[in-house]
Amino acid sequence: MKHRMLKPSLTLLLTGALALGLAACTNSENNEPPATTKPTNTTEQQPTDTTAELNPDEPAWKLDTSPVDLTWFVGASWYAHSWGESLASRHVTEKTGVNVKLEVPSGEANEQITLMMTSGKLPDLISLGSWETAVTKLWEGGHVHALNELADQYDPYFFQVAGDGTLKWYRQADGNTYGVPNDSYSPNLMHETGMTAANQTFLVRKDLYEEMGRPDLSTPEGFLGALQQLKDQYATYKGQPMSPFFAQGNVPYGMTEYLQNLLAIPHEKDGKVYDRMTDPDYVAWLKTFRTAYERGLINVDFLVDSDTQVEEKTNNARYFMMVREWTGMAAVNPMLAASANPDSYYIAVDGPQNSKGESAKLFPGNMDGWMVTMISKSTPHPERAIRFLTYLTSEEGQRDLFLGPEGETWEMAGDKPQLKPEMVSLLESDIERLEKEYGIMDTYWMLRNPVIVNQWRPEKAPVLKQMEDFANAQADIDSGIYKGLDPLGDSDVAVNWARISQNWEEVLPELITAKDEAAFDRIFESYLERRDGYGFAEVMAYRQTELDARKAKMAE
Repeated sequence: MKHRMLKPSLTLLLTGALALGLAACTNSENNEPPATTKPTNTTEQQPTDTTAELNPDEPAWKLDTSPVDLTWFVGASWYAHSWGESLASRHVTEKTGVNVKLEVPSGEANEQITLMMTSGKLPDLISLGSWETAVTKLWEGGHVHALNELADQYDPYFFQVAGDGTLKWYRQADGNTYGVPNDSYSPNLMHETGMTAANQTFLVRKDLYEEMGRPDLSTPEGFLGALQQLKDQYATYKGQPMSPFFAQGNVPYGMTEYLQNLLAIPHEKDGKVYDRMTDPDYVAWLKTFRTAYERGLINVDFLVDSDTQVEEKTNNARYFMMVREWTGMAAVNPMLAASANPDSYYIAVDGPQNSKGESAKLFPGNMDGWMVTMISKSTPHPERAIRFLTYLTSEEGQRDLFLGPEGETWEMAGDKPQLKPEMVSLLESDIERLEKEYGIMDTYWMLRNPVIVNQWRPEKAPVLKQMEDFANAQADIDSGIYKGLDPLGDSDVAVNWARISQNWEEVLPELITAKDEAAFDRIFESYLERRDGYGFAEVMAYRQTELDARKAKMAE
């Protein structure tokens, strides 16, 4: 849910490929694209050009810029942008001839795509979270094209811009690659560039934290003491009650994986996947939250608040402490800093730590990326789809969509593109207008390659850079391999894990609201017994197999 990281002096070698860090690890036999195979598509139209015109060193979109409509499903119900109204999207359409009709799910993306698969009618382009079970269903069910096969037939330039590292990481057992990720990072790349993509932070409201004397929040005692001080001295703000604590994604994310990362709980010990749920430090901090609830220092609003309530409280600085990704504050912090109370914005500080006092080990980016974009076999325009995807993945397409048209939103400063001052001002003060009118920067992030675009970002405002720097400093660069080890889909082990996860969502609120520590222990032990009965051993075996496979892939 899933994410930051600037270093402007990137080389052309880095900007030429997605996730280039793995490319050096690729065996020579993997450098050749798979043999050409005609993609199966009963509705396919004949391209206007011939394969004889294709040049692997030239982008093929230039061969046909006639008008064409492509539907693009973006698997995020909260994505609110459209195509054609903003300057950048119009610029791309005028240049390539491709007009995009964006679609978003009305509910769960997985469910909506599954229904579309059943009907046999899918959008031309599909972007889904890399963790979504529907991704595997699309691949294994033959609903999407192998991108390497489309590239062989319609646009071999794709192999130059996609990067062999990405193609290799997402290559399936049949030798094909069906999706291209955005925001994909390899450990080698992060070490080389300093860009970690870490966005997990522990945030506090700056003015209250400093008025309290910058209390130590890393120990249970300091944490509880700060909450008590908040209750005694700062219970309301602008006539509204303060919410002491917020955890992003509540039980499944903020109070589990995220909190465990803050506590630097290991993912494996001696090569074996570690059961982080039973780690003594994690259990001790869950008991700390139980104590806070018993004393009336926190309530259960952070477990039950709707997205609307969270947004309202955040925009009005009514949270004191937050386990929250700093990128989610990109629009809010500048707004709070420009308000009547300019110190009411949020800063990253050391939050809960383990009993050894170790710094957090935060998730960085990883090779999986955030979302994966695919081309469905329902498209009547496979040749235009692969060429459009290639264009958007290339440095030219990244620049057109991220910066907009040259001379209007950016200009060259020496040998580097630079946003115009008025665009930088909008970025810092009115990002909603920037996205709606101009559509630049992160408006259309579905194929965003941070290795390319981060070199064009202006220096962040101090109220954002402080959080970013803090996250980067505590990023555990090599831990990206542990993301997404859990089984997904319809297999028996995936069903076991879904049942265990659902039960944990029900149990954790019971733990926090338990009347005393003895009740906490009984509830927790009962959960562990049920977990075993649900097949937890099989889940751990699956994680181990997946981790071993990832290590082998990284070592190639």
